Amino acid sequence: QVQLVESGGGLVQAGGSLRLSCAASGNIFSIDRMGWYRQAPGKPRELVATITVGGSTNYADPVKERFTIARDNANNAVYLQMDSLLPEDTAVYYCNADGIATGRTFIRNLWGQGTQVTVSS
Repeated sequence: QVQLVESGGGLVQAGGSLRLSCAASGNIFSIDRMGWYRQAPGKPRELVATITVGGSTNYADPVKERFTIARDNANNAVYLQMDSLLPEDTAVYYCNADGIATGRTFIRNLWGQGTQVTVSS
């Protein structure tokens, strides 16, 4: 069974940095796209950043120039370096993996359990 396990959330002051990590476990051959989404209280889940197996990235406008996404294909992991954090970045951050090829199946749109990021002003 494939699972996504996130780590790295926490409390930080505005202007600070955090690094989120997400690793996919299971019998995985490849993952087409991995990414991060976030959901603040009372708001819908929104895109933060995605990265393809080839390294192409996509960022939401509010995080451009502040966040950097990277992945380790050999270890089926994705990272999110968050710098110059703002109070409005406070949310639960979810790891996502889409297009997971395993020995038996092809999995679409798998989510992690989420990790809380809180930025104090």
